[in-house]
Amino acid sequence: MKTSKEFPEGMVPLAKKEKFSFECHSGVDCYMVCCRNVDMFLYPYDILRLKNHLQITSQLFIENYVRVVQGSAHPYFPSLMLRLADDGEKSCPFLGEEGCNVYLDRPAACRMYPLERAVDRDPQKRTQSDFYFMTDHDYCHGHQEEKSFTVKKWIRDQRLDEYNLMDELWTKMDTVFSGNPWGGEGSGGSKQQVAFTACYDIDNFRMMVAKHSLLSHFTLPRDQKRRINESDEELLKFAYEWLKYFLGVPTSLMVK
Repeated sequence: MKTSKEFPEGMVPLAKKEKFSFECHSGVDCYMVCCRNVDMFLYPYDILRLKNHLQITSQLFIENYVRVVQGSAHPYFPSLMLRLADDGEKSCPFLGEEGCNVYLDRPAACRMYPLERAVDRDPQKRTQSDFYFMTDHDYCHGHQEEKSFTVKKWIRDQRLDEYNLMDELWTKMDTVFSGNPWGGEGSGGSKQQVAFTACYDIDNFRMMVAKHSLLSHFTLPRDQKRRINESDEELLKFAYEWLKYFLGVPTSLMVK
């Protein structure tokens, strides 16, 4: 695919209709190798889906399955990584004898593989372009399988649309954090603690919304309020916009 966009050497984006072969199943001799000794960042939507799958609170999920580390792209807001099992093989904590125990709600990184996604944004034109690249690790033999996909078919097969949408919203929020909006209080101050709760601890943020009647401060359609009250996904979308308001940057929310 020809594009004026320059990418790192060796990284060639797949054309939209270009086919690639890949399949992961128990008959492949490398099955579950990629579920061990892997560094995986978890994004807010990953945590939301996983904690709901496990039927535990977001706080309990963070306490049991997460490592808090310095931000991967900038130092002004922490990132969360999956805490691997202390079993000698550094296995994913959700790996069972026959495979993934949280498969329906597995993280975006698991769904995307063997592809990697890059987004090129043009703020002035308010447009963005998605590019997908093929990864090929020596340990993975799924590339030798006969089943073929296009990028579009893979996204549909792995149910990535919702993850991509929510991760784009997160990227925009993290871009706000990259500007160090904490003022003189620095990292770990009260503002950052509120932001951490809103992004990663959705259950405690829901209690915060109720305690301070946050929805009543903004002009929101009745249907949107209902969806926020019923859906963690909609609450997370509100959390991002509310955080922008809280930090004094432009937001789509209209104050009453």
